[in-house]
Amino acid sequence: MRKTLVATGLATAAAAVAGGIASREGVRGWYTTIRKPSYVPPNAVFPIAWTTLYADIAGTSAAAIDRFRADGRRGEANAFIAALGVNLALNGGWSWVFFKQRRLGLATVAAAALAASSVDLTRRAAAADPKLGAALAPYPAWCTFATVMTGDIWRLNR
Repeated sequence: MRKTLVATGLATAAAAVAGGIASREGVRGWYTTIRKPSYVPPNAVFPIAWTTLYADIAGTSAAAIDRFRADGRRGEANAFIAALGVNLALNGGWSWVFFKQRRLGLATVAAAALAASSVDLTRRAAAADPKLGAALAPYPAWCTFATVMTGDIWRLNR
């Protein structure tokens, strides 16, 4: 478990760093100037939510991969690893599209792809152990919320 957790932790941290690099200037600059729906949380909520989610993704993913391997389901472990890689690329990439490129329509599509990928990752975790699926469930919920929020920001700023 330790080796797998280190690997998933590093992968998740890489996505977090990539997203952080892309969003740092935009959060303090451009993002303050655009119209947002009233339900958008204060900026202070986002690092807390994402740090919690990234820890959940890393820990739950490591447990799912190890469970698949322990059960002799190497193919499912490898498929989970590939799905996690795609998910984390989408995760980090959203910030580049939204904050760096300021392409709100494309960011909405990217958020929807991330939400779908997060649902798939949760389904895969549940296949390893239903408790792992339940543990990862907040991730697609947040990503779905982020998709709605991004879409509303796009609509308000066209």
